[in-house]
Amino acid sequence: MATRTCTTFSSLLLLLFLFSAANFAPVTSSDHTYEYLLSSQPFFHTTVEKQSHFRFYWHDILSGPNPTAVTVAEAPGTNTSSTFFGLVAVIDDALTVGPDANSKVVGRAQGLYASAGLKNVGLLMLENFVLTDGKYNGSTISIMGHNPIFSAEREMPIVGGSGLFRFARGYVQLRTYWFDTKSLDAVVEYNVYVNHY
Repeated sequence: MATRTCTTFSSLLLLLFLFSAANFAPVTSSDHTYEYLLSSQPFFHTTVEKQSHFRFYWHDILSGPNPTAVTVAEAPGTNTSSTFFGLVAVIDDALTVGPDANSKVVGRAQGLYASAGLKNVGLLMLENFVLTDGKYNGSTISIMGHNPIFSAEREMPIVGGSGLFRFARGYVQLRTYWFDTKSLDAVVEYNVYVNHY
């Protein structure tokens, strides 16, 4: 009787061990179709997700001796297009706490925008907000989306981040604060709603 109880108990322990191992082992491809997939396992955060709301002023300067946005490509018909279709610019725009150019700089918007609308002015925006102030120094928020620049309010998605914003998601709301029709310089208010851990 004692031997049978011990065997049953051993079998039960073995099953429990196998079940536990199956739940915690990385899932890999058995047919090696995806040899580049090293592991795939459930992901659990040790901290609670929170949403932070930031407000930045984005200074896009095309004029003067030190522009922060420069054209790097144009299509053959860009100059005759009413929407500047095909224009691509690279940016390194200051992000400040207030709309004034002399306001405290807390980061840079680095990336590019392209005029992607044939009939309506709309920019494809790809930019990283590279923060430089305080505990956020070195962290980034990545934004990619459609920006119909003549709309009063616009919205673009946050597609990722780094540093304190790893696994970031969310959205930004934009509103033009100031725009010069001759130089095309602009100041845009960005309200950034970012979910992160």
